Amino acid sequence: MRRTLITLALLAACSAAVAKPVAESGTSLLLKPTADQAEAAIWAMRFLSRFHYKPMPLDDAMSEKIFDGFLNDLDGDHLFFTQADVDKFAAARDKLDDGVFERDLSVPFAIFNLYQQRVAERLAYSRELLAKPFDFSRDESYAYDRAKAPWAKTSAELDDLWRKRVKNDWLRLKLANKPSKDIRETLDKRYSNYLDRIHQLNGEDVFQTFMNAYATAIEPHTNYLSPRASENFDIAMRLSLEGIGAVLQRLDEYTAIREIIPGGPAAISGKLNPGDRIVGVGQGESGPITDVIGWRLDDVVDKIRGAKGTVVRLEVLPDAAGPDGKHEILTLTRNKVSVDEQAAKKSVIDVKNGDTTRRIGVITLPTFYQDFDARRRGDAEYKSATRDVEHLLGELREEKVDGVVVDLRNNGGGSLDEATDLTGLFIDKGPVVQIRDASGRVEEKSDTRAGTAWNGPLAVLVNRASASASEIFAAAIQDYGRGVIIGEPTFGKGTVQNLLSMDDMARNEKSTYGHLKMTVQQFFRINGGSTQLRGVTPEISFPLTVASDEFGESSYENALPWTSIGKADYRPVADLKPVIPMLIARHEARAEKDAEWKNFSDDINTAKRIRAEKTISLNEKVRTTERDEEEAKRKAREALAGGAFPKNDPAAKSRADAMKGSGNPKFEGTDSDGESTLVTTEDEDSEAPGLPIEDDGLQADERSIANDLKREEKRKAKRDIVLNETAQILSDEIDLIHDNTKLASRVLPHESAANVD
Repeated sequence: MRRTLITLALLAACSAAVAKPVAESGTSLLLKPTADQAEAAIWAMRFLSRFHYKPMPLDDAMSEKIFDGFLNDLDGDHLFFTQADVDKFAAARDKLDDGVFERDLSVPFAIFNLYQQRVAERLAYSRELLAKPFDFSRDESYAYDRAKAPWAKTSAELDDLWRKRVKNDWLRLKLANKPSKDIRETLDKRYSNYLDRIHQLNGEDVFQTFMNAYATAIEPHTNYLSPRASENFDIAMRLSLEGIGAVLQRLDEYTAIREIIPGGPAAISGKLNPGDRIVGVGQGESGPITDVIGWRLDDVVDKIRGAKGTVVRLEVLPDAAGPDGKHEILTLTRNKVSVDEQAAKKSVIDVKNGDTTRRIGVITLPTFYQDFDARRRGDAEYKSATRDVEHLLGELREEKVDGVVVDLRNNGGGSLDEATDLTGLFIDKGPVVQIRDASGRVEEKSDTRAGTAWNGPLAVLVNRASASASEIFAAAIQDYGRGVIIGEPTFGKGTVQNLLSMDDMARNEKSTYGHLKMTVQQFFRINGGSTQLRGVTPEISFPLTVASDEFGESSYENALPWTSIGKADYRPVADLKPVIPMLIARHEARAEKDAEWKNFSDDINTAKRIRAEKTISLNEKVRTTERDEEEAKRKAREALAGGAFPKNDPAAKSRADAMKGSGNPKFEGTDSDGESTLVTTEDEDSEAPGLPIEDDGLQADERSIANDLKREEKRKAKRDIVLNETAQILSDEIDLIHDNTKLASRVLPHESAANVD
């Protein structure tokens, strides 16, 4: 899933909640479906079974897929349910369809209620284990990847699994030199917090999960969005919100400030800082302040979020103060805040080749965003990826860059119109993508604007997490011969989704039923091929950081198949074929000698090896030896390469990363590291795993925010080897065509070939 810190008053978690459903005894209340949820399921069924690109009836066969998907969403690692628990509901496996038609959702809610009970039992058992010492001299291992493991036959089998799981949690902290007393306190609080979070789940969480099990059973990119999740999706696309301008995260039982957004009310006040904890929220100048300690993050966000011009009061415990420190009251007036983290950005890389220095401009685009509402209203200043990139290209021209790299790594997509318009910045009119609907009708999306914003040398950098709109853009640039595609084969998502408001269809004035993000079309390249499953293959390939069967469209069992249609009426604007072999030869010669690049390849190979093992030793001596050996290799490589490290380019998760969420219940308002996450953005499943980092044994909500930010800044400061090599390749192209007018006339767009400097 795409991992993004939630911006205050912006991105709440995918699941909705309004209050903690916790009984006075501390046990969770039994959750029940509402009449509105039953009606929403009927509306969703009507559209999914009739208007989806691959319409499928809600029948017994679909019911079985939903049943399996729902269990997988609840307990995908088979950590809580036993086989007997699953068998208890087996009779309903092919009857969930009947439940929807009869407006009876009692079965999925009953499954979830049992899930809550089993999670509570496992966490209680885990806390009991902390009172006893662990024997780390035993030769045993823990299998942390249980996605394909069978259900445990007995509770005793689960007990042994959780014994190993808790033992691993303890060992990780022990290897990070934490004393036993601190380890016991840390883990006891961790498991207690997990239990609190599972108690905070409510009926809307259950319903959204059930409906997503239905939607994704049809096709991977179809989703149900609750009213809250729908709002978050909209904000993520327009990159703006009305609030105070801060990034929040869960920190133990508190909601804490992680980042202050420049220009927002919080920044202007100068009174909020990273690490400060929000303990209470009040509305208006004099409204009562509500204690929010222990609340779900998304509920706190709802309290602070509000319309521009309204007042919110925060009761804050400063970062430097202890739990009993003096609280401060801060009054802020909400305003419109731009969320620039996902906006397009520019930079310049100077590439030296002998006595010559080439200036390579870089446009980094994390998503294809657009403020749809503002555009519909006729707002001339609506937020748009294309408009921002066009402005940045103008600045790069003024800075006299010799070439431009468009960096689309980890860009999971967004607006189809933006992908079309962005392509138009680099070509002078013509079709960009072909779209086929369920009836077989094909239409073209074309760039109709005359002229280009950049007609010089161009490269597009992609990786396995570049998906959807990124693939449309990269494929069009490739088919036109407009630029060289560099990196890894892309994700392989060739489908188009529309966001459908079920409340609009039902003519509800109040947001009640939510939205469907439903696949309605498939897109094709202008050459007639599809990016579905196959993605876009670069002309110059970098090491594969993740296998296609582990990440990407081809990893989904029910992905649509690859197919093709007739080509569009277009003519390439250039021909890169003559220069590609020379660029590959230069790249490979550098890679053979470059210590940094060898480090990059070694890191990827190490991560792949670790990921393939699926288990980890619980013997302290073995773990210490493994850690020390890997650390020695890493330090030796970094010393040889001057500390370089491929920033933001994915290698596989380390074993430690894979287990950071150990025992963490699903559905909560935080992800497995305790950070806020939005899982309802377009193609949220298109983010590749991150690079392994030093394991301190802690969850994110157990770390000091200040220290966490320092780690993040240190990582950001390291050289981006992949981007630098891409700039070097584009510089090679410029060198090759500099004194070769004939070659330049083929490689560059025809109107610019005569202007090569």
